[in-house]
Amino acid sequence: MKIEGFEYHRVRAADGVELNLAVGGSGTPVVLLHGFPQTHLMWRDVARELATEHTVICPDLRGYGDSDKPEDGYAKRTMAADVVAVAAALGYDRFALVGHDRGALVAFRAGLDHPDVITHLMCLDVLPTLDMWDVMHGASAAVGFHLFLMAQPAGLPERMIAASSDEFFSYFLDLWAKDPRAIPADVRTAYLTACRDAIPSIVADYRASATVDVADDEQDLAQGNKLRMPVTVIQQDWGAQLGFDATARWKNWATDLEHRTTTAGHFMAEQAPAEIVAAIRELVTR
Repeated sequence: MKIEGFEYHRVRAADGVELNLAVGGSGTPVVLLHGFPQTHLMWRDVARELATEHTVICPDLRGYGDSDKPEDGYAKRTMAADVVAVAAALGYDRFALVGHDRGALVAFRAGLDHPDVITHLMCLDVLPTLDMWDVMHGASAAVGFHLFLMAQPAGLPERMIAASSDEFFSYFLDLWAKDPRAIPADVRTAYLTACRDAIPSIVADYRASATVDVADDEQDLAQGNKLRMPVTVIQQDWGAQLGFDATARWKNWATDLEHRTTTAGHFMAEQAPAEIVAAIRELVTR
């Protein structure tokens, strides 16, 4: 499946990995990074609307969709370098960056590592990796069981998921969809097919968030490195559910923060695209 009206490219990233990109519109650039268990298609409604006034770039992250799937290289620092490299290859050395879920972790790292490139940053429904692990404790942590499963050493998680991949990935599409109609049947099928073909790399992405990504966040926190660009965070009210102050967590990382909650559910770009488009338009004027 493709985003209607967008052109598709394969572009070499920082270390030779090629990413699949959907590109449309004209104007100042905005890059949109998808989450799990999805591909760039999650942005289809948001991207088409933004393309009326921006050049919109929607990659499949390395390891996902139609992008290359190397055995390793899933540190968010590497994945962030991918995004900067493919934007540069298209002629953009500065751009606004929006990420959802896994893509938001890549966007967060890009903002820390490339502050002169990322002009504006939006993260949807995540905490930074270090904070995510810090708040996951006790029985409430069961909601994130997949984080712990895919953090295990290579072998067992991949085999377990491959044995029942459609059921595994469907579980999250069903659980996290506030309105199942937000993900049409053909898009859902595309997600499941893409995930089925990418199990080792998806697990590697998650495993990195329990290892190297934690170390990178710890180093930045110790050095006082913060996001210097305008930042908007939109998420479900996980803090109320799990017992933490999400705004305070994000304020530790951002000097210019707009934090808000939404009732649209995890797949907010598909459930409430007008809300997300409005928030992006607001962000890029700050």
